[in-house]
Amino acid sequence: MDNKLKHVAVPSSEITSESAYFSRRDFLKAMGIVSAGALLAACAPKSQPDPSTGAAPGEAPSPAASSATDELGDPVNSFEEITNYNNYYEFTTDKEGVARLSPKFNPKPWTVEVGGLVHKPQTFGIEDLLAMFDQKERVYRLRCVEAWSMVIPWMGFELGDLLKAVEPMTSAKFVRFETVYRPDEMPGQRSPFYPWPYQEGLRLDEAYHRLAILATGLYGQSLPNQNGAPLRLVVPWKYGFKSIKSIVRIELVEEMPATLWNAIAPNEYGFYANVNPEVDHPRWSQASERRIGEFSRRETLMFNGYEEEVAGLYAGMDLRTNY
Repeated sequence: MDNKLKHVAVPSSEITSESAYFSRRDFLKAMGIVSAGALLAACAPKSQPDPSTGAAPGEAPSPAASSATDELGDPVNSFEEITNYNNYYEFTTDKEGVARLSPKFNPKPWTVEVGGLVHKPQTFGIEDLLAMFDQKERVYRLRCVEAWSMVIPWMGFELGDLLKAVEPMTSAKFVRFETVYRPDEMPGQRSPFYPWPYQEGLRLDEAYHRLAILATGLYGQSLPNQNGAPLRLVVPWKYGFKSIKSIVRIELVEEMPATLWNAIAPNEYGFYANVNPEVDHPRWSQASERRIGEFSRRETLMFNGYEEEVAGLYAGMDLRTNY
């Protein structure tokens, strides 16, 4: 591989440092599940966000000081950038219009059905997931297939922990995800050009990887509607369209599941969708990217810079064929 694409390893201690963890009680306070109170001082928002949009009326909140950059030294994007530049076709194809349309969406109450090839199928309320699993801060790079990127301070828990709770059967090989279908609240779902509801999938070993999380918040507060409230997948070594938003169903299956973008254009959007600067999209190069907030372009890193963490998942695979 070209030395230009060599990246820095991602140590576990830096991706999820103990100093960046929220206690469960503090996080539940931030989500409004228990009595009101302040977040940990380092992560406390400077003003309270609108509960429907996640947008702060005054100055935007700040992440923990220890999480001000990713492990490569790049600063996190601003709260304003992260919440006002979104691909979320359920609302609109206009990235800057999602935040304007999303306040009509109601993420409460919320349940997630987890079933399929499992021994203990369950339906979880979002409050159950917040109480069962420690909410941890993860600063990850997000690389869109459209060749732009961000650095985002997420909060959430490892997807693998949820899967262990339902005890997958040995026949389970893939995990299928499905977004809520509410065309009255999500006007983009009225479009006949997409096979709604949005569906995505991972191979089971990918889903168990510790970098794959279910995000419940960002920037020290609950997840804004325009970013996938109240629960979204985050898989940082894959293009952003794999990180499905507003999840209502998770199903373990034996066969590779259909996914929305792969169904629409399989020659452009593969099932794996791993970030790979050496495999171009048919309509543009993936060798470089535009970091939101920057003017110049930067080189795209193999697996979005997480190569040493995840390359073993694809040992022996032809990444040009299994793109």
